[in-house]
Amino acid sequence: MTMMYKPNVYPAPTIEPGTEPFWDGTRAGKLMVKFCKSCGKTHWYPRTLCPFCFGETDWKQATGLGTIYSLSVMQRGNPNPYCIAYVTLDEDVTMMTQIVDCDLAAVRIGQKVRVTFKPTDKDGPPVPMFAPA
Repeated sequence: MTMMYKPNVYPAPTIEPGTEPFWDGTRAGKLMVKFCKSCGKTHWYPRTLCPFCFGETDWKQATGLGTIYSLSVMQRGNPNPYCIAYVTLDEDVTMMTQIVDCDLAAVRIGQKVRVTFKPTDKDGPPVPMFAPA
């Protein structure tokens, strides 16, 4: 049985103080991540201070490429099945996301994926999700 993701418009995210550069990036089609100016490590979830050395952080554009680390397809009794996953970006950070625009039965751990941005309601910024590369 082939399960295809059905395109949706997602709820607009709440933009918390300090996350504006991330959402500005999604509006421009860019996936932004935080990195430390002291130790140089990239991290996710974005924080003001580096979780490794407590140094000052800044934003940088990620490649938008990654690999599925773990996944779960929600389908039983659901008229709109979906796949939630952890994706490890090429920048060596792992983020929780959704896998979209594919046959959900074919999604596998270790699969290469690429960021895609999905529209939100209320004229909100698009949200990053991932599709097979």
